[in-house]
Amino acid sequence: MNYGNIKKNDIADGPGVRVSLFVSGCRHHCKGCFNAETWDFGFGQPFTDETVDEILEALKPDYIQGFTALGGEPFEPENQPVVTALMKKIREHYPDKDIWCYTGYLYDADLIPGGRVFTDVTQEMLSYIDVLVDGEFIEAEKDISLQFRGSRNQRIIHLRL
Repeated sequence: MNYGNIKKNDIADGPGVRVSLFVSGCRHHCKGCFNAETWDFGFGQPFTDETVDEILEALKPDYIQGFTALGGEPFEPENQPVVTALMKKIREHYPDKDIWCYTGYLYDADLIPGGRVFTDVTQEMLSYIDVLVDGEFIEAEKDISLQFRGSRNQRIIHLRL
């Protein structure tokens, strides 16, 4: 897996100050996407063990509330194993920090058994996520007044209470 960027003090992609990973690769190609360069699975740089260490180190400070995975598309089948392993390590090292994930896929259609991108690690990946923001960005439904979403069709789903 490649990634485009790591933001170590992100305040836009979930509550509080966060560490955010922008993975590469996305098949949605939403019109008006804010991060279209990450559609290419080869964009950015390879995700390595050093990248994991960098993210874990960035999560250390008490003022960091949590981690966000977005992209690109974390739930592309090619990305799921790497993102799942990363989320597992984050849970092990920082059980009190929250994990958010953005996906253009629909939780109750695409991420269920038999769904378009359901793999052998999808359920495990979902088990680590506190909040999932799902649904493709739809430019005609863009609403800048929405918190943590770009368009009205997108949902904020609390997976862990």
